[in-house]
Amino acid sequence: MARRGSYAKGVARREEILESALDVIGRRGYQNASLKQIAEVVGVTPAALLHYFGSKEELFTEVLRARDERDLMAPHPANPSDAKAAFVDVIRHNTEVPGIVELFSRLAVDAVDPEHPAHQYFLDRSERLRESIADAFDRDDRRQGVLDPATMARVIQAVSDGLQIQWMIDPTVDMPGIIEALMDVLYPPKPKD
Repeated sequence: MARRGSYAKGVARREEILESALDVIGRRGYQNASLKQIAEVVGVTPAALLHYFGSKEELFTEVLRARDERDLMAPHPANPSDAKAAFVDVIRHNTEVPGIVELFSRLAVDAVDPEHPAHQYFLDRSERLRESIADAFDRDDRRQGVLDPATMARVIQAVSDGLQIQWMIDPTVDMPGIIEALMDVLYPPKPKD
């Protein structure tokens, strides 16, 4: 029984570390979020963080995964037109957590290397995101895409990722507005008969 309790404590501690890291990175930014600062918030040493995650890159990958899980816990709209609004809302929320956006963008570049701890995370996440976008648009019988749903999903994802970089350089970039306008162009209402 002691092993099972020890395992549960380890899982709880790992979750606490992820929540603290999300908070520190979200508030202070990726550049200013050291292992030492995250460890201090949790009340452990940087070595203890590495015990749970192995490396800073693995910790940061898990931070992004935890953020995605949190976003997935939000209610998902049944109506396809609400799916567009939900996606725009996520982008709007990203403007409130610049540190997480910076972490995502920097890790995405590093994850190009197949050996990087975040490589598989980005492959899996991108596929899920594109499937979700394509499915939402495909189910909306009031609109008709100018491209097939899979291509539209890839274009929306690419523009969204690129806008994040532009926004980090120039915070006046209206990421949600641009994505919403793009979706309207790529998926206009069907002509009335």
